[in-house]
Parts: sequence; structure tokens; C-alpha cells
Amino acid sequence: MKMRTPIEIAQQSKRALWASFAIMGVASMGWVARIPEIKDANGLSNAQFGLVLLASSLGSIVGAQLAGRLVHTFGSRAVLFASSVMLPAGLCAIGFSTEPIILACALFLMGFGYSSMDVALNAQAVAVEKILNARSMSSFHAMWSVGAFITTVLGGSIARVVSPQVNLSAVAVICVLTFVPYVYKLLPKDLDGHQGDEETSAKIPLFGKSVIPLWFIGFALLAALIAEGSASDWGALLLRDDMGIGKGVNASAYASFALAMITARFLGDRALDHFGPARLVRICGYFGALGWGASIAIAVPLSESNPLIALIVINFGFVIAGLAIGPMFPAFILAASAIPGIAPSVSSARAFVIGLSGFFIGPSIIGFLAEGTSISVAMAFPILALLVAGFLSRVIK
Repeated sequence: MKMRTPIEIAQQSKRALWASFAIMGVASMGWVARIPEIKDANGLSNAQFGLVLLASSLGSIVGAQLAGRLVHTFGSRAVLFASSVMLPAGLCAIGFSTEPIILACALFLMGFGYSSMDVALNAQAVAVEKILNARSMSSFHAMWSVGAFITTVLGGSIARVVSPQVNLSAVAVICVLTFVPYVYKLLPKDLDGHQGDEETSAKIPLFGKSVIPLWFIGFALLAALIAEGSASDWGALLLRDDMGIGKGVNASAYASFALAMITARFLGDRALDHFGPARLVRICGYFGALGWGASIAIAVPLSESNPLIALIVINFGFVIAGLAIGPMFPAFILAASAIPGIAPSVSSARAFVIGLSGFFIGPSIIGFLAEGTSISVAMAFPILALLVAGFLSRVIK
């Protein structure tokens, strides 16, 4: 049998990564369209729901920190096999939760599995880019958005006829059965960029001059993911509670957001080359925040007199936000992976630990803010975070 070259293996892995990122998007966002029902089934107020969401953040932080070291030591495939079960298991458990403690445990498991999978897949993506000498990171994350969009639209369309338990259980089973075969097609451990030596670049200090750039990149990613997590977790509730939009249709906000992210990320590799990562993130941060904020300010008051026009306006705002946020995650992950002297899986995991907390902490903060005001007022927080992400684009070299 003819031995395949690293380039041939990387080309196969590239195709497998597109599918893997899409499946991860399906599994991690499969519950978004059912959030209002899950929140009600557990008897949670806005503030209580925000507090429970912190369990996902804790799980993600622990999972990402462990995954970076495990990928560096054992390779990314081993981590992916484990996380391919944990993430869907957490998703399934969310659908059956009727008590806040059960929901919190399910969210912790899902967050742990998601962050572990994301770190391992991003390590694969960085290695594939290096072997093929071509930018692909943004298109991989576009496939994540494709999966998120499909599962959100499907969940919203069947919300009136299928229970959250059946919906999320089916998604979980499908994700496990489809993801595992693709793991075998990814880069083996001798090509995925891991070092296998715990005493080298896997051990980086928490603080110090050498990791200052990593902290700034992590904070920039934090700001971007606050905006992204808020769009996913509170979009449907914003339309339902502040605008009176009914079941199923209220999922259109995140569906619009996800579709825009798909577009932005498929175009992202070319845009990153054309504008440069720092300039592109800066433009997206400033204009995205302005457009998203304006749409909420217009649509919420308008919903009382003209709900259809208000629905169009609010969805247009979520489209602007999706276009803006789309290129940010790939840009910041690539910047972290390129820091000299640190293994890519470890540096990207550290930035991911800092940043991913925003994906869950941001929505939790919105819950507390909304308790005393309204969801539409509380959405000023992720809009401000998007501005901060644009400002911190200067940390990208």
C-alpha cells in the first residue's frame, strides 16, 4: 500500500474538520430554540436563569484548561473521542431537567464537553493550516455556524409539536453517531502539532511578561464571546418577553444571527487576508455594536404598534451582529496560536479559557441586569462588549 504524504492526510483532515465543526455547532446550540421552555420548566426567573448559566461557564473553564494539557500530551484525537460523548450527554440531560440543580449539572457537563472538543478541533485546524500553508480557520468556524443555524431553525420549527426532551435527545444521539467516524479521519498524533512532553512549552506561567500578550488576546476574545453568547441565550427571550413574539418565531433572532455568522466566516479567510486581522476585527466591532444597538432601540418600542416591522428590524440587527462577530473568534484563536515559545494547543486553550467564560458569564450578567430593568436594556452590556472587542483588536499582531 502506498504511504500517504502529510499533505494528503491534511487534505482529508480538512474535509473531516468541516463536518466536525458543524456537528459541534449542532450539539452545542441544539437547546437554543428551546431555552424559553427549559427556563419555564425549571421555574426560573431571569436572574435565576442567569445564575444557572454560570454552571456552563465553570464547566467550560475546567474543560478547556484540562484539554490544552491533554492535547499537548496525548494528541487531539484522544480528547475528541471523550468529548464526543460528554457534550451530547449534557445536551440530552438539559431537555429532561425540571430542577435548577439538575439543569446546572447538565450545563456543566455540556460546557466541559464543548470546550474540550473546541480546543482539540482548533488544535487540529492550526496544524492543518500549517501543513497546507493555506488559511482555513474561518471556514471551519463557518461550519460551526452552519450547524448552529440548522439546529436552531429545526428546533424552532418543531417547537409546537415536539417536546424539548424528544428534540434534544434526538440531536444528542445523531451527534454521537456522526461525529465519532470523522474523528478517525483527522490528523494522527504525529501530525497534529502536539509535543508529547509535559516539561516543555505546555508549562506556561499564569502571570508574567511572557504571557502578557496571551492575556490581552484572551480578554479580547472574552469581549467577543460575551456578545456571541448573549445573542444565542437571550435572543429568543428578548423577542418573547419584550416584544411579544410567539413560540418558534422568537427563535428567528438567533437563526438570523447564525446565518449571518455563516456568511461572515465563509468570507472570513479572504477578508482576513485582504484587511488584515486587526483592522477587520476593529471595523466589525465598532459597526456591529452600532447596528445591533440601534435595531434593539427601534424594534422594542415599535413592537407594540407594528410587530411585523419590529420583527424585521430586530432580525436585521441580529444579522449585523452576526456579520460583525463572525470573524472575531478565528482571528483571536490564530493570534494566540502564533505566540512564540508556547505550544499552539496550550496557548489557544489559555486564551479559550479566558475568552469562553464570556460566552456564559455574559448571558448570566444579562439575567441579573434584566431582573431589575428589562432584557432589551440589559442587552446594552453585550453591545458594549462588542465595542471593547473592536478596541482590543490592536493586540493582534
